[in-house]
Amino acid sequence: MAELGAHLTAASAGDDRPSIFEAVAQDSLMAALKPALQHLVKVLAESNPGRYGFLWHWFDEIYVLLDLLLQQHYLSRCSASFSENFYSLKRIPIGDCRQQPLATAGLPNRQHWKSLLLLVLVPYLKGKLEKLVSSLREEDEYSIHPPSSSWKRFYRAFLAAYPFVNMTWEGWFLVQQLCYILGKAQHHSPMLRLAGVRLVRLTAEDIQALEKKLAGATSSQTPSIKTQVQSAVRKALGGIAFSMSSGLSVSVFFLQFLDWWYSSENQETIKSLTALPTPPPPVHLDHGASSALLPKLKTVCPLCRKIRVNATALSTSGFVFCYRCAYSYVKTHQRCPITGYATELQHLVKLYSPES
Repeated sequence: MAELGAHLTAASAGDDRPSIFEAVAQDSLMAALKPALQHLVKVLAESNPGRYGFLWHWFDEIYVLLDLLLQQHYLSRCSASFSENFYSLKRIPIGDCRQQPLATAGLPNRQHWKSLLLLVLVPYLKGKLEKLVSSLREEDEYSIHPPSSSWKRFYRAFLAAYPFVNMTWEGWFLVQQLCYILGKAQHHSPMLRLAGVRLVRLTAEDIQALEKKLAGATSSQTPSIKTQVQSAVRKALGGIAFSMSSGLSVSVFFLQFLDWWYSSENQETIKSLTALPTPPPPVHLDHGASSALLPKLKTVCPLCRKIRVNATALSTSGFVFCYRCAYSYVKTHQRCPITGYATELQHLVKLYSPES
């Protein structure tokens, strides 16, 4: 444990190498963002299925398209993904070059497109695979659409092998993180290794270059109308991307809170906090008076003391009277004659029996 703590301290003390905490935190940022947005879309779809139902039906595709635009904007502008830029990190190509390129220089085309595909496409395919496995398990358990024998053997073998494949995938990430903690690897994630990049912290020169690039984009002069139109479109798209990224930056903690609030582990706490207190019992007649009003025979009306005609129950108390007796009493007193519960005419429920 002392050796592990020393490695963590050494990693945190490095000039450009982010600590494992920063690296894992930026990974968990996007992992928490999607479920929170998914819950918001679900609420909208349930409130108005006709207008927002398509958002829930095509949520994965809409999200991957927005994620593609967002990551492309940040990779080309800051040489980092959205979550990496949020934690003041950038990507640089793997190599022995001593002079690091500025964040505004961007990544080489090969590393850029590999990073974009691994950032967007791999989580999308993994989510689709998990949904496919879940649906196949439900079909297998409930015998929905029984397939042919050969196909049945194939997908049952697939279902049996998937947990081991998933365990291998997660174990690969865990081993890579342990190697990163111990200083044996330059990457905390295999995805960075496949993309041919590594993470470093933003320097003061990077921050100044980013600020100059933003200021230059806003103060550039355009000589012709065509260039003005192109610049306006570019500024509009950049403004949309900037407002989207700024809004995500501001709301990301709120979305993480929503994800925690609606998590299955937190449901018991939510119920204990949001459960309404038990209302006090309503003021009604005392037990002796109410029992004195009740006849011994259950078929007798407590008001007229005769056999009930057109039996009618009060939904507020459950006692049964003649319809005419109950109607007249409730209309005059607005309460149940036995319990004293507040009662209106709409609380009268006529009872029908097979004999009648």
